[in-house]
Amino acid sequence: MPPRRVLMAPGPTNLPPAVLQALIAPITGHKDPYFLTIMDETAALLRYVFQTTNETTLSLPGTGGAGMESSIANLVQPGDTAVVCVSGLFGARMAEIARRSGAEIVQVSAPWGRPVDPEDLRRAMAGRRVRVVTIVHGETSTGVLQPMEELSEIARDNGAFLVVDAVATIGGLPVTPDAWNSAICYGASQKCLSAPPGVAPVTVSPEAIDYVRGRGRYSPVPVWYLDLAEHSAYWFAQERVYHHTAPVPLIYALHEACRLIAEEGIEARWARHALHQQALVAGLEAMGIQLFADPSYRLTTVVSACVPKGVTDARVRGELLSEYGIEISGGLGEYAGRIWRIGVMGHSANRNNITLLLSALEGLLARQGYGSVGGAGVAAADAVYASLLTPA
Repeated sequence: MPPRRVLMAPGPTNLPPAVLQALIAPITGHKDPYFLTIMDETAALLRYVFQTTNETTLSLPGTGGAGMESSIANLVQPGDTAVVCVSGLFGARMAEIARRSGAEIVQVSAPWGRPVDPEDLRRAMAGRRVRVVTIVHGETSTGVLQPMEELSEIARDNGAFLVVDAVATIGGLPVTPDAWNSAICYGASQKCLSAPPGVAPVTVSPEAIDYVRGRGRYSPVPVWYLDLAEHSAYWFAQERVYHHTAPVPLIYALHEACRLIAEEGIEARWARHALHQQALVAGLEAMGIQLFADPSYRLTTVVSACVPKGVTDARVRGELLSEYGIEISGGLGEYAGRIWRIGVMGHSANRNNITLLLSALEGLLARQGYGSVGGAGVAAADAVYASLLTPA
């Protein structure tokens, strides 16, 4: 029997009861008429979550990495130029996938903790014929939100396909691929959507799916399993074309997770995430903990906090898990041991969890000689909740 955890890392999240129930519903075949209806409903719900009119909106079998690899591999051909915006670990992964797809990589970098500067992107694209621009909307490794409007305009004005990683943001804050003119925008099921890991929602513009279908005649997509034209034929063709055995229970769960989002209302859901992030940030700051990300670009759904001087990161996270059942994440790359990454995501984003974490963290830090005014973190979070007059 697995232990019960309060999941406050940047994914996965705890699952709503209705999603758990969907996972144990009777399984059908992947071409059963009932399941095909569920696929149609799931596609419609995903269009709502993505706020898009794209017909080709579906889920791929696999985690967010499948969405990342599929998006780049479907659009990039050997010899193409790909401009990759990198401000953390996941931007760097996009660069590696583009390199393996045969692209000439032009990297536009920003320091960890800050977003990419649009002027840097503009300079990188000047005088080049660029096939693809890739951007991480919410960088999970740093807790930074990338403003999209100006970057998307630069990509559009240069005739490039725009690929947006919305893994950490879809379902938690505004993700608007149509307004961004993105060719492909992808997410992951296990974060703000609060479905189990294992499927990657993706939405593809009409121009992009036409390009993918057209290139199949002379330069087939190199990853057969993640070929978006093949998946589109399974999800949307009048006579469904068999491509793979769909993860039926995971689609049930994704369907239910998206239905709950529609029931809550997408704007209300965005507001809920913002509320609990504000409370968490206020609590951490009241405890004297410095936030890592640039204050002007903090991600709502992942709060990055600096480990206080003299405090052992691994010990705090280990004691949170063993004594309180709370999971948060440490830093990645050069920031391993130096920052904490706390998820404010989906079903896990609630007042009880924020209060529990702040209270537990204050006690565990005191053990290592880091003190703040007793209860200051919880009091500051409570003040945020009181001032916004929002029910717990």
